[in-house]
This record gives sequence, C-alpha cells and structure tokens, in this order.
Amino acid sequence: MAERAGTPALEVSNLHVHYGEAHVLQGVDLTLRAGVLALVGRNGMGKTTLCRAIMGLHPATAGEIRAHGRTLTGLEPHQITAKGVAYVPQGRRVWPALSVDEHLRVVATKGGEWTPDRVYTVFPRLAERRGNGGAELSGGEQQMLAIARALLQNPRLLIMDEPTEGLAPVIVDQIVALLAELADEGRIDTLLVEQNLKAALAVAPRVAVMVNGRIATETESATLAADREMQRRMLGVAGESAGQDAEPRQAEAPRPAAPAADPAPAAPPAPAFGPMTRWGHGTSAPTGPAPQDAEPPAPPSRWEMGRPPPPPAVDP
Repeated sequence: MAERAGTPALEVSNLHVHYGEAHVLQGVDLTLRAGVLALVGRNGMGKTTLCRAIMGLHPATAGEIRAHGRTLTGLEPHQITAKGVAYVPQGRRVWPALSVDEHLRVVATKGGEWTPDRVYTVFPRLAERRGNGGAELSGGEQQMLAIARALLQNPRLLIMDEPTEGLAPVIVDQIVALLAELADEGRIDTLLVEQNLKAALAVAPRVAVMVNGRIATETESATLAADREMQRRMLGVAGESAGQDAEPRQAEAPRPAAPAADPAPAAPPAPAFGPMTRWGHGTSAPTGPAPQDAEPPAPPSRWEMGRPPPPPAVDP
C-alpha cells in the first residue's frame, strides 16, 4: 500500500523508559508515516515497554511521542484513547465475567464505521459465542475479541502487541488476512509488534528491528526476508521462519560408516544365585551339563542348614 502524504501517524523521538534502575528503552526513534509498520525483536528487547509507553501505561523518563501531530507524552491512557489511539495488548486481557456481546457494547462508539454488527460479520465465530463469557473462550476467540474491542473504538492509530502469540496456524492466517484488509482500506494506521516474522512480513511493507532497547535498523520487509544473516544476528531465527521464500533447511549428508571393530571378548557368565535365606543367597546348581572333571558339590554348612553340625566322633 502506498504511503499517504502528510503528518506521520506515529513519531517516537529519543524515548527513554526506566523500570526502577533498569534502563529499558534507551533513546528509541521510530516513525510510522502511514499504513503498517512492523516492529520485531527477541524477547526482552523492550517492544512491549514501547507499546505501554505510547499508551500512557508506563511513564517515559525522557523523549516525545506524537500521534498524527498530537503529543501523547504525559497523558493518561483514557486521554490517549480519546485522541484516536487503540491498543491490543499482549495476552488479550479480556474480562472473564462479561459476555462477548457485553464486551463489544461497552466499548462501541457511535457514528463510526466499526459497529458490533460489522464485528460479527468479520468474526462469525464471535457471533456464535456472543453469549459466552470471556473466560469461556478459546485463545483464538479471545484474541479476536481483543482486536474487535480495539476496532470498535474506531481509531486512527492501532497499536498491536503480539496479536498472533500462541495461536493455531489457521487463526494466525485469519488475523493476518484481517490486518492486510485493514491496510488496504487505509483508514487505520498500525504499529504491529510481532515475534512471528512470517506474519509481520506478510502484512507490513517496512519492518523495524529492536535490539536491547534501541531500534537497530529499519528496512523494507523484502530486504529482511532475503537477508538470512540479519535474521540470525538480530532475531536469532532460522531461515525458514522468514516466510514463504525462506530457504529450506538442508538435510545433513550421511556420514561414512566407521570400520567395524574387532569383536570384544565375551564376558564370563554371571553367577547364578539360589533362593534368599536369612544369611543371604544360596548357591544354585549350575545350568547346563557339568564338565566331566567337575568336583562334587560341597556339603551344606551349618549356616545353610539352620542347625549346628553333629559333634565330632571320639576314638574309643
């Protein structure tokens, strides 16, 4: 989708965020002009912290955040929402006791393009489950509900944090198709934070990579998809994780068989033991034919018989 001219949908300038003494975001600069921009990175790089800072859920230590030319820095979350910014948080965060329909009616705004009826058309599964509570939904259904809840605010800017996390591939495909449709409509600009590189590259024409609280690079999605070394270095992913054009992993060539070693000498047979007595194991008779020169077995001892031996004979 071609980018629209005018004020950028989102501008983040020299943003710093701390959690206590931990310096999580270290001078983030990020611009979403229009359409969809994907933000990818490994776990713990600061992606969710950036989303929370944009939405006013965690204060910025320094820097500035602007959406469609309006300053968001220092505002409360409800004030940011009122300026046309909606949030799909990581982990869905649906209300367990409210039904699907109640979720939608609570957040729906009047006069917008997105209505509960349109949500039920886009997500027919939610229409089937409209009377069920949030805790009764599957993970995929909860994610659909979280996205629908954000769309019903009819935002101009949508912040989505890991919308495909933990979902079955068929649900991921549905969400990717929806994001592509939103991008084609061109009415909602989207910052898509994802670890699913295939999904991110399928939706966004450009992608930024976050490493250790900074934007390490921003490039065309096709460039990142083709650069296996960049994927391994910055994301730690295998080649096939990039999407349809990823190179298949090469099977290892069979190793030549090692020369057969001389057979080891046979180990001597383990001794056979008889039944357990109060003093230990008795000695059982050897198995198989006895050798010709085998000595007769020794008479049982007094310990094996359980009584003392007879007194020795005395010469008269």
